[in-house]
Amino acid sequence: MDRRFHFISGLPRSGSTLLSAILSQNPRFHAAMSGPLGGAFNTLLGELSGRNEYSVFISDVQRQRMLRSLFAAYYGPEYGAEVVFDTNRIWCGKLPQLKALFPQGKVIACVRHVSWIIDSVEQLVRKNAFQPSSIFNYQPGGTVYSRAEGLANGDGLVGHAYNALKEAFYGDDTANLLLLRYETLVSDPARAIAAVYDFVGEPRYAHDFDNISYQADEFDLRAGTPGLHTVRKKVQARERSSVLPPDVFRRFENDMFWLDPALNPRGVLVV
Repeated sequence: MDRRFHFISGLPRSGSTLLSAILSQNPRFHAAMSGPLGGAFNTLLGELSGRNEYSVFISDVQRQRMLRSLFAAYYGPEYGAEVVFDTNRIWCGKLPQLKALFPQGKVIACVRHVSWIIDSVEQLVRKNAFQPSSIFNYQPGGTVYSRAEGLANGDGLVGHAYNALKEAFYGDDTANLLLLRYETLVSDPARAIAAVYDFVGEPRYAHDFDNISYQADEFDLRAGTPGLHTVRKKVQARERSSVLPPDVFRRFENDMFWLDPALNPRGVLVV
């Protein structure tokens, strides 16, 4: 494939859609919100495993070729971009496979103060009080405490992504991994995006951080969570008070392992 592939992953509500919206201003790039390719990748990987009675006829070379072909098939000729950034939280848990399939591919993991991630989801839930969200399987019950617990557990929206992020951060394939802090992206977008360009080895582009455009209203409405992928026109930090009870907020305030150099033995780049 002539097209180059990179990957946006990391924690939810941490700027991946904003990052994609900014990058998509570059006519050479394609970037968007999370799509179906990660799920298809996982499904095909499972179907090519030993649970398939015909797996004895499938070599690792064939597995790699078939998995790589997913990207060529999905991003067909209608995508004119030379460089594709595919977004999915699954990619942080697939660094060994991505390294084998796309040796030059980079993974940008978006991260954010975990308490504010929980807060951001809770704010959406309260804003859409009459529309149960897909985030909680459209269940209308629960409290802020049960929702925070559900998000944070190992199978939850935040907990699963957090564990995958740590797996990537402390794994053997960190050379192609960059952690992009939400706080940097919204407060100093020029520095954040310059770091992304340098990391992926592309010439910098003059982005307009005052005129960002991205729409996924139909998807968000179907998910019962209008505003889930809303991107404001101007990139800037916005101060506000948390909607979480203080004890819930404090529960996650020490989870930002990426801020401590002593906890970064492999020297993963954090911007």
